[in-house]
Amino acid sequence: MAYRQPNYGGGGYGQRGRGGRSLKGMLVIFLLVGGFSLFKYFTNTQVNPITGEKQHVSISPEQEVAIGLQSAPQMAQQHGGLHPDQAAQDHVDRVGARLINNTIARASGYNYEFHLLADPNVINAFALPGGQVFITAALYSQLENEDQLAGVLGHEIGHVIHRHGAERMAKMDLTNGLTGAAVIASGDYNTQQAAQMIGNLINMKYGREQELESDDFGVRLMMESGYDPSQLKGVMDILESNSGGGSKPEWQSTHPSHENRRETIEESIEKYNRELSE
Repeated sequence: MAYRQPNYGGGGYGQRGRGGRSLKGMLVIFLLVGGFSLFKYFTNTQVNPITGEKQHVSISPEQEVAIGLQSAPQMAQQHGGLHPDQAAQDHVDRVGARLINNTIARASGYNYEFHLLADPNVINAFALPGGQVFITAALYSQLENEDQLAGVLGHEIGHVIHRHGAERMAKMDLTNGLTGAAVIASGDYNTQQAAQMIGNLINMKYGREQELESDDFGVRLMMESGYDPSQLKGVMDILESNSGGGSKPEWQSTHPSHENRRETIEESIEKYNRELSE
């Protein structure tokens, strides 16, 4: 996307910007509006009871559950609704229950529900805040064994436990606040385009970190519930074979490279094996 930088010239703070505003005035406005967004983001913190991590989130776990329950029907509809094969749905439920009831996930307090979606084309799995977990028929049909299904669901449970949805909401609020501050200060739509592009890149990197974190936690859940965590690497093979062979750099993608994810899985297996043997 092409955009024009405002031509402020070299006249210092006294130089007039677009809309007749001085650079000094624009800076003051940006600091006031943007500062409020930063203050709100960094003061809204909660400690995750499972991971012990101090997180920037602005909603409670109860609100996460409500958001997930409210959004679940719409998300299912976008993927053709729920799959009619009750036996397949029961299989997903059994694996999901094993991952919850035999692991640390049980202490999270979320009411997990697992949904097999009818979509035969889009290979995907995702989780909403509060414990709503989805997998499409397109992905389910390509999994080679139950361990791989456990890997997919364990990864999505990892997103829920790490409260990634709540973190993303808070991060997007911050990005939108800073973008709005830049627009208000400059009055220039092109500045908004530039700020949004930068904000999107920041949030994509944030998303990649979350994916690796969930891969790690998925390995933990698989091991605690008696599944073979190495099978999660097989899921990466399936995803890579269906990615179309795109060559987009990782920094331009919402997900880490498949090779990066395999390395994370191997490191996590070694880490949790060490912990279990101590």
